[in-house]
Amino acid sequence: MLWPRANCYALAVNKSLIDARRARAGVFGFFFLAGLVMGLWAAGLPSLNDRLGLGPARLGSVLLLISGGALVSMLAAGPMVDRWGSRRVCWIAGPFSGLVLLGPALASSYWTLVVLAVVFGIGLGVTEVAMNAHSVEVERRYGRPIISAFHGTWSLGGAAGGGLTSLILQAGVDAQALLIVAALVVPFLYVPAARLLLPDPPAHDSAGSAAQQGGSSLKWGLIALLGLAAFAGHLSEGAAIDWAALHARWVLETDPAMAPLAYTIFSVDMTTVRLLGDPIRARLGSVLTIRLAGIFATAGYVLVLVAPMAPQALQVACAWTGWALAGVGLATVVPVLFSAVGAAGGRVGRALAMVTAFGYSGLLLGPAVLGFVAEATSLPVALIIPAVLAAVVTLAGSPAIRAMVRLPVPAAPVPEPEPARD
Repeated sequence: MLWPRANCYALAVNKSLIDARRARAGVFGFFFLAGLVMGLWAAGLPSLNDRLGLGPARLGSVLLLISGGALVSMLAAGPMVDRWGSRRVCWIAGPFSGLVLLGPALASSYWTLVVLAVVFGIGLGVTEVAMNAHSVEVERRYGRPIISAFHGTWSLGGAAGGGLTSLILQAGVDAQALLIVAALVVPFLYVPAARLLLPDPPAHDSAGSAAQQGGSSLKWGLIALLGLAAFAGHLSEGAAIDWAALHARWVLETDPAMAPLAYTIFSVDMTTVRLLGDPIRARLGSVLTIRLAGIFATAGYVLVLVAPMAPQALQVACAWTGWALAGVGLATVVPVLFSAVGAAGGRVGRALAMVTAFGYSGLLLGPAVLGFVAEATSLPVALIIPAVLAAVVTLAGSPAIRAMVRLPVPAAPVPEPEPARD
């Protein structure tokens, strides 16, 4: 019998949507597990410090080496994604990032840890680029915003890692044993998530796309603007992570038990908005969303800065409101910027790696720069830097995304329908 060509096309579109839904579940798995690995590592730092007798200086150098390894590997991961596809890189990078937890877990001395820390950072960096590249491919297939929830899931994974470490330590189990078990188990948990990812496009399709689009629709000027917005957003986020509680304790002189709530408020607001942020961006559009992100974050930091000038009874409430607004604003920065790279079409690996590396540089440099400025002047003066950079999110991100909206966007890939048969 004759099979109508329209029905063939409808089946092809339906299969594409089914693949996208399965891949979405797989990307959720990748983000959760990546957050879990980071949470386990961060929560196990005190035990690692005690076991090897590191001290603040050596521990700081280890953290710097991890960040350096991640940063370098991010730049290398972009071409890898463009050449072999994000699915193949995810298959390798995900399990590898879990397995290299063995390095910190088994390190017997500071100098051994130095080498293994770089390897650990490499695993984190490649996974970061690969899973984010695949997330923008899935969003492109969906045709609507879905990336923000992935980043919220990463935060949930980090919280799960920290909570699991706390429970294990309370049960009397050594954190080193937990890291060893996690390094052996987590790679296998990545496998079912990887199996759900989108299939790689045929090699001839990929080559044709690259030839038509020159490898990417993004020019270096746009990548620089997006990178500047990512740098500003990440530095402002890192400032809240590292200094919110200290600001409450040192500047506002709150009770030691209450001071950590400043960071908790920021973190909860950021995670909540990321989990719920996709419908917001779908309604407002990317340009208005990134503009409001910078405005909210800037207003939040202004409230934090003026909190010491408020009446004594209102100082803490003013600062907490500021951290809440900063969390709401900064929550959408990374998802909007990454989505913009994906929406431009073409091969996203190199462009996404550059934007990610810019952002990670802000997260890496922020704590050190603010610490030096705070030491030389005061913490309130140092916090002027992230307040200004929060405004840069709007000033750089908004025109970049507005320019990208005008770029010709390729249609989402849909499998070719089979020819009609009798």
